[in-house]
Amino acid sequence: MNLIQKIEDKSAIIGIVGLGYVGLPMAVTVARKGFKVIGVDVSEYAVTHVNAGQNYIGDVDDDELKELVKSGMLKATYDYAEMKVADVIMIAVPTPLDKYQQPDSSYVRASVTSLAENVSEDTLVILESTTYPGTTEEIVAPAFVEKGFKIGENFFVAFSPERVDPGNKDFKTNNTPKVVGGITENCNKISKLFYENILDAPIHLVSTPAIAEMEKIYENTFRNINIALANEMTILCEKMGIDVWEVIEAAKTKPYGFMAFYPGPGIGGHCIPLDPFYLTWKAREYGYHTRLIELAGEINNHMPEFVITKLGKLLNKRGKALSKSKILLLGAAYKKDIEDMRESPIQDLIVILEKNDANFDYNDPYIPKLHNELNDKHYESVSLGNIEDYDAVIIVTNHTIYDYKDIIKRAKLVLDTRLACGGLKAENLVRM
Repeated sequence: MNLIQKIEDKSAIIGIVGLGYVGLPMAVTVARKGFKVIGVDVSEYAVTHVNAGQNYIGDVDDDELKELVKSGMLKATYDYAEMKVADVIMIAVPTPLDKYQQPDSSYVRASVTSLAENVSEDTLVILESTTYPGTTEEIVAPAFVEKGFKIGENFFVAFSPERVDPGNKDFKTNNTPKVVGGITENCNKISKLFYENILDAPIHLVSTPAIAEMEKIYENTFRNINIALANEMTILCEKMGIDVWEVIEAAKTKPYGFMAFYPGPGIGGHCIPLDPFYLTWKAREYGYHTRLIELAGEINNHMPEFVITKLGKLLNKRGKALSKSKILLLGAAYKKDIEDMRESPIQDLIVILEKNDANFDYNDPYIPKLHNELNDKHYESVSLGNIEDYDAVIIVTNHTIYDYKDIIKRAKLVLDTRLACGGLKAENLVRM
């Protein structure tokens, strides 16, 4: 088969649709392995920056991107017509939820419609965007079948869920194990060969795309539910006067049957807050109500309110009203040491503070400017030179760049929602 030969001798040209948090790191990984890569994106910002060798994703090395572009191994375009020369095409476009918490497949549909007009025989198309079980077989494959391609014979389609953990120092795109589910055995065979040639990680094949799609949602639902349990334990421990962090540390001593998850001021990132709802939506098609998943979402969504309520009580004990207080939110990213604030709990915290007429600022060295999608307002990060002027500091994100000893020393009150201050103790330090 010609495609197999092209993959093996690295003459295959790889197309990547979507150059965001998933697509750009993958493009760099593939180009690094000796394949020429053409990235397609509708964003002028993305296309312009890639072609200038300018990085905008935290997990991509600036110098490596610049060198790959300069050497001609990687380029970006708006034009799907350039996919006519591609032998393998990976789709990594957004799959958000709409205002009704239902999957928005419009980006996937638009991508495959454009691709179907511009691909050739003997091409492998792999969807990597996280989505509900059935998407590959219900949306992706039919677009190419309608153009006369025969899946598994002269055209190949598979699903392989992205596994991207921004800021993870140990696992990047190239060394994270990959799950692949092809529509046919030939689709699996070629997909496995391709990933073996671009990744330094095991490839795990499953029998259908739907299994691979469900596997990805199961991963993130597992985390979502366990975080919800940690958050609910926090709420209960607060009422009982018990330190939940000490409870978790004690539970961690069990060498089997326990995996530590931690509470927080809310749940952020593109995957964990959204992915479980793909499954709840799809479950309705089968007359099933995913009660546990939806309850976990309710608990996690309540945490910003819990944080501000606790802050209000702490201020009351000091003779201050929340509406008369000045609050500093420390950290805006959804996790430490990255510049990604997608679904970050700071957005909910800001809305709740504004509803309570509180005066507040935020600081995050990774995010100098913030657009809150919940209220469509813009904010700018302030310096930490006048911490003493604030009535309270809420540690929202536990960036390692912060000097927590100095913050505690200077602040009137610190509410630590991330155990950022570790074992530090002070009268003005309260752990969530």
